[in-house]
Amino acid sequence: MQPESTNGTDGGGLAVPMAWLCAEYVADELLRAGGLVEPGSLEYGAGRRTLALTVYLCGGAQPSPGTGGEDVMEEWLALTAYGHPWEDWVRERLAARGERDGDEDEGLGLARETWRLLESTQLLATDLGALSAAPAAGLAVDESARVWLPAWQVGLTLGHLALRLY
Repeated sequence: MQPESTNGTDGGGLAVPMAWLCAEYVADELLRAGGLVEPGSLEYGAGRRTLALTVYLCGGAQPSPGTGGEDVMEEWLALTAYGHPWEDWVRERLAARGERDGDEDEGLGLARETWRLLESTQLLATDLGALSAAPAAGLAVDESARVWLPAWQVGLTLGHLALRLY
């Protein structure tokens, strides 16, 4: 997002709210540390957006070892876990924030746009839904079986794995 003015008369505020910047930074750091996909790939972008949205809608707290951040990390892990209704949670949080903060909250505008992009973008990915039993049963995933998925589904899986590896 570009500032409205570059001549120093725009009030000096950030073009992107600090809460959203922090959420994107945390998401980027988690994905880079996990090393699961190449930075700059579509999958990486989906993972970063999904994690940033999760962090932002949770209030943006950052986990720091030894400072109680483990509770925050556990919350993010629970939210991104397989089977959690993350999509419904996002919609509910966006609606609640909209009612509470109104449309003046620029961070909320960025979160809504991020959600719109995650819903409307489709990525070709391995069909993990084709597994008929738990992965612990020793079944192999046929990586050649690919399906089109909303970007948030790919991002959610990558985000959860990155959190586990942190």
